[in-house]
Amino acid sequence: MELKFSRTVSNSPDATDLSLDVIIPTYNRHTLLRKTLNSLLAAEVPDGLSIHIVVVDNNSTDQTRQVVEEYLNEHGNIFRYVFEVKQGRSSALNAGIASSSGDLVGMIDDDEQVDPNWFELTYTAFTKTETDFIGGPYLPHWGASPPDWLPSDYLGVIGWIDGGTKISRFDQDYPGILMGGNAVIKRSILEKVGLYMTSVSRTGKRLLAGEDEDMYRRLLAVGARGFYLPDLIIYHYIPPERLTKKYFRRWCFWRGVSRGVIDRDQRTSVAYLTGVPRWLYGRAARGILSLAKDTLVRGKNLAKSFSDELAIWDLVGFFYGKHFYRTEV
Repeated sequence: MELKFSRTVSNSPDATDLSLDVIIPTYNRHTLLRKTLNSLLAAEVPDGLSIHIVVVDNNSTDQTRQVVEEYLNEHGNIFRYVFEVKQGRSSALNAGIASSSGDLVGMIDDDEQVDPNWFELTYTAFTKTETDFIGGPYLPHWGASPPDWLPSDYLGVIGWIDGGTKISRFDQDYPGILMGGNAVIKRSILEKVGLYMTSVSRTGKRLLAGEDEDMYRRLLAVGARGFYLPDLIIYHYIPPERLTKKYFRRWCFWRGVSRGVIDRDQRTSVAYLTGVPRWLYGRAARGILSLAKDTLVRGKNLAKSFSDELAIWDLVGFFYGKHFYRTEV
């Protein structure tokens, strides 16, 4: 199956009309948010596509509101400010979706900048093909030099997502999921599958990270047609505090908790042992054996060793989430 999504900016009066709402959940990042908004203003908007940018302030105590008001005053109706009191990324996304009405719902985060072609590719994907949702890569904008122990199979921890250079169908064979920091979904599909799951969304110090995986499963379950587009690029800022082993351990643990919570109601078809997929035990066991061998080896592969350790945190988090963690009401 060969798929083509050529970038097209049409000046024809017959161009298909679509409206796109870009939802940006934000919390105490007014400096980064300004860069995000500027990147959206700099991106070219094709004829036939009307856009609104909805900033959802999730209880910020910094200058977030003042920053958004500047853009409202300067650019008028393009921008919209929404305040969401319930803490959590999913709650903020849901508030933005509920406050908007465009044909398409786009989602990016407040520490990202979109590529100049982001709007063009979005418009082409939904007018030239039969598409229900799209996503693309997150390229790193480093706040510090990446460490030598950074494992290539855990780059998603810091939001470095790269699905390759070819257009791919999001389906059971795709080796990842649709990530909500660079996604566009038809509103009609969202109305069919429902809003984001709030009980597995990041809040405060709990690095829960299951809302995107849950949404992706529901999209596939209703037969929604989605594509990974390698040119639908966002640039993701990676701050120094995320380039620590402590952060990686915490993230993997809480991602495991999120998956365990989801698995209570959405069991998969794999084999289980004590309520946990057996492959998680196998991966953790291999990691332990590998770590034991590494203690006897000089010049060991630091990235491989840390990846082995993180497999253990994946298992511990899943077990805790499946059997002990209680979600907030």
